[in-house]
Amino acid sequence: MNKQNNIETFHISTYGCQMNLADSSTLVSTLITRGYRRVKEEDQADLLIFNTCSIREKAEQRVYGRLGEVYKYKQKNPNLKIAVVGCMAQRMGDELIRKVPHVDYVLGTDRLFELPDVIEGLEGTSSVMTAFGHENMDFITPVKETPFSGFITISRGCDNFCSYCIVPFVRGKVQSHSVDYILESVRKLVDEGVVEITLLGQNVNSYKYEDTDFSRLLELVAQNTDIQRIRFMTSHPMDISRRLVDVIGAEEKVMPHIHLPVQSGSNRVLKDMGRFYTIDQYHKMIDYIRLKNDYISLSTDIIVGYPSETGEEFEMTLDVVRKVRYDTAFMFKYSSRPGTRSAEFTDSVPEDEKSDRLIRLIKLQQSIGYEQNQREIGQIKYSLVEGFSKRSKDKLRARTEGNKTVLIPVTEKIEPGQFVPIKINAADAFTLHGEIVEVS
Repeated sequence: MNKQNNIETFHISTYGCQMNLADSSTLVSTLITRGYRRVKEEDQADLLIFNTCSIREKAEQRVYGRLGEVYKYKQKNPNLKIAVVGCMAQRMGDELIRKVPHVDYVLGTDRLFELPDVIEGLEGTSSVMTAFGHENMDFITPVKETPFSGFITISRGCDNFCSYCIVPFVRGKVQSHSVDYILESVRKLVDEGVVEITLLGQNVNSYKYEDTDFSRLLELVAQNTDIQRIRFMTSHPMDISRRLVDVIGAEEKVMPHIHLPVQSGSNRVLKDMGRFYTIDQYHKMIDYIRLKNDYISLSTDIIVGYPSETGEEFEMTLDVVRKVRYDTAFMFKYSSRPGTRSAEFTDSVPEDEKSDRLIRLIKLQQSIGYEQNQREIGQIKYSLVEGFSKRSKDKLRARTEGNKTVLIPVTEKIEPGQFVPIKINAADAFTLHGEIVEVS
């Protein structure tokens, strides 16, 4: 470590998706390997890092708010350095420092792992770095998210350019890790005690390395490593194949949960969004998924109030939700992102109408989520214990095969990282409740 930079400790805050969490974990590992020490409190750090999200304006506003709040630390300690990395850094570049002058470093999505080089002033680095591309993608080392679970990024970037989405602009074109890298990453995590992994990509099922597509990669990970459970996200309806669905049904290690964003129930809106599938095609894939899986948990993303979305088209979205019956959904009001194609459209849906539509959608999905969870009652779910409930130390939190949270009474016999058979006794719209049972 270069002591001349007066940096010995760091604190990191992460915003956004699992990809950002995975990137932060890798960055933390890189900094620790270089001799820097992570601290829990911001006022104990010589370097404050903000790994950011740009998917919605609200995410960026949160970062601006935090950057304003931490300025007090810089006033007390002139040697404190502040780094903004990730998607917001990629989108704004030099503009970010002009808007927030007390920010020292701005590193984009492909350059954030070079932060140790930047703070040490190594040749070829600068305070603002947003160029895309790695000379060697596989230098990015996977790390554990918890002692028993981990994220492995199998691809970075996206080529779809949906009209509303900033991701292709801040993450760049799709780059896929090699099969050997992924298999060795899984084995490394297994050796460290990990029992469950999540394979990540902006569009995970578009993975392609030489002759290996995503369905074959899943088979290779399941059959050639000792990992016990495999999850993945996020999938694009355009790229999910019947062969992938067959693999999910055939490989016991691959968990029965698919996140498949529909975004809208209107074919016109989908075409305008650049989604390149129809609702009929989407329903046919859902039907095939359920045909090939005795049990499957489905989640989705939905945008309401897209520019020019009519009331009738919003009703089409509600119809899709009623027909598919998602277990969970992430639901949002449309917000314009600078640089995207839809930012040039006239936003003809009033904000109060967007809010009303979102409230109706959330109410419908909550009722369906409740009904979907009722079907779990009486079943035994082999679940991974993750720790205490966020609300009560009297309950342990576990995760079922279908990626649902289940709460059980605390017992000294059970520790985080164990798989246990849990009989589901009750359920609400968001959580299952159960007890550990003996299974012959």
